[in-house]
Amino acid sequence: MQKRRIVVTSALPYANGDIHIGHLVEYLQTDFWVRFQKMRGHECVYVCADDTHGTPIMIRARKDGITPEQLIEASYARHTKDFADFEIAFDNYYTTHSPENRDFCATIFKRLEKNNAIFYKDVPQLYCPHDKMFLPDRFVRGTCPSCGAADQYGDSCEKCGATYAPADMKDARCAVCGKATPEVRNSEHIFFNLELFRNYLPAWLEKHVAPDVANKLLEWFAPDVKLLPWDISRDAPYFGFEIPDHPGKFFYVWLDAPVGYMASLLNWCLKNDKKFDRWWNNPDAELYHFIGKDIVRFHCLFWPAMLHASDFKGPDQVFVHGFLTVNGEKMSKSRGTFINARTYLEHLDPAYLRYYYACKINNTTDDVDLNLDDFALRVNSDLVGKITNLASRGAQMLHKSLDGRLGEMDAKGRALLQEFLARAETIAGHYEARRFSQVPVEVCHLADAANEYFDAAQPWKTVKTDPETTRKTLTSILNLFRILAIYLQPVLPRYAEKVAKLFGDEPYTWDSLQTTLENRAIAPYEYLAVRVLPEQVVAMVEKSRVAPPADKQAIEKPAPPLKTEIDIAAFGDIDLRVARVEKAEPVEGSDKLIRLAIDLGPLGKRTIFSGIRASYPDPSALDGSLIVIVANLKPRKMRFGLSEGMVLSAGFDHDKLRVIAPVGGGNPGDPVS
Repeated sequence: MQKRRIVVTSALPYANGDIHIGHLVEYLQTDFWVRFQKMRGHECVYVCADDTHGTPIMIRARKDGITPEQLIEASYARHTKDFADFEIAFDNYYTTHSPENRDFCATIFKRLEKNNAIFYKDVPQLYCPHDKMFLPDRFVRGTCPSCGAADQYGDSCEKCGATYAPADMKDARCAVCGKATPEVRNSEHIFFNLELFRNYLPAWLEKHVAPDVANKLLEWFAPDVKLLPWDISRDAPYFGFEIPDHPGKFFYVWLDAPVGYMASLLNWCLKNDKKFDRWWNNPDAELYHFIGKDIVRFHCLFWPAMLHASDFKGPDQVFVHGFLTVNGEKMSKSRGTFINARTYLEHLDPAYLRYYYACKINNTTDDVDLNLDDFALRVNSDLVGKITNLASRGAQMLHKSLDGRLGEMDAKGRALLQEFLARAETIAGHYEARRFSQVPVEVCHLADAANEYFDAAQPWKTVKTDPETTRKTLTSILNLFRILAIYLQPVLPRYAEKVAKLFGDEPYTWDSLQTTLENRAIAPYEYLAVRVLPEQVVAMVEKSRVAPPADKQAIEKPAPPLKTEIDIAAFGDIDLRVARVEKAEPVEGSDKLIRLAIDLGPLGKRTIFSGIRASYPDPSALDGSLIVIVANLKPRKMRFGLSEGMVLSAGFDHDKLRVIAPVGGGNPGDPVS
């Protein structure tokens, strides 16, 4: 395998706020991908930084009675601790308020000027005659021109959500002195001429972003509409970098933020005696950005055009992901689902969120849903009950009854091991393509096979009559578990470290799969994962809950009337069963249905069509999950095929239904009472 040189970035978190579980959708998937590349032996560097400039930082610092520098220093300490505790391994985590970033911004700006990509134009701005300065949008307060709400910021209304120019506000006043009425004066601003890249950008988009992202951005390129220029300057006061040869003018935060990728990489190079141009500008090196779909415009239009115009290499690919929902809805402080990273860490193991996000994230822009009931179920039934249980039972029995020493694998174990190893490149392909949700599916299928082997061998019985046969069984089961742990290492790095310690292994690489452990002692078993308790999740949500303002309290709606009553005998005829989703996929020609191939264990396999597409835009998120179905519903012939049952789901709104999972897990075909 040829060794690759790869630079990877995630979007820079803003210094004016804490890391929350929505942010972690991005940083965890990037970490999965980077760790996989390193396991494969590639040179891969993961860089990021705090995004530290802009008006909100100034306002927050002023409110807290500290300098902007003090604010961003405190934010950096919190961010880096949160990331480290979630096992996110940056090679360099830096700050945009750095000399490297200042120098890169100056270099890029001078090259843009030289290549005629810059022009100047007067812009009407609000000016405070008392403080004798132009006012950034958020240094203006007044009445919203849309809804009439008082004491709103100069760029947007917190009550109705409207956006507007500060000059359009009613009763505008300076937020610095709190008295003066601002005047409208012209100020010369500096613009990046995006229209110059009308021919370059469409071709770039076709090569460097996913088709759905490219198609959305290509809507900007209507033949009769010019691309709007980008205002890259802000007037003092502004916390940021002053533009060279333009006193009182500062780079807009969205110019210097992506340049922070380059600055962080340069800082890493300086620390490690590397050459920047061999990593960023090298045509043989690869550069990838992971970003959310809310900042696509900056990363896929302005950023590549700016790099092209300043003679820097652009990204090879921009990987775009969706937002996080919790229990099918936007994160909410009033519902307690806007959960900060630190609040999560106070209640639950970070490995569990890493595992669950791996179960849900694919290489699409679909939103990712954290269903808290499903979260506990997947951790308890799959990670703890199915995967970890192999090590727990095997290692503890080996130490308790067989002096903690492995023997040789039996024939069945060796055959299974070959089946496990045969999935290596398939799993590697899922990691490489960022189809992370398929990795736990593959691992759980293998774990099922290992557990079936374990249960059939019944070592808890044979240990009393045939210790050496039992040793072979346990040697086999522990080797099979070790393969699963290696497959999961990019997702569960500390978990894999503990597994390596158990077996006396060196840190795992992908080549570690080729080693079989026989005739050697293992360390005493230490717990790798324990069950999630419902009260832990409840406590986390309650800690995160913030009561909404009185004027935002929901108006209670009358309940709909009851449907026709049924008696207990009719209800008792419904046969509810546990089923495992083998594959869930959209139904071509329908925007409501998904097709589920399900396994009912001894009752066989079936196909069910369910109208829950709105809740599962990426149906593959259900792959491998346990659900509850009505198993004795009369099959229904539909235009798309025969539906052989009904998936149980629940929710307050029809378009926010979630499938019901069996509490405590279970096996396919088990009755549900």
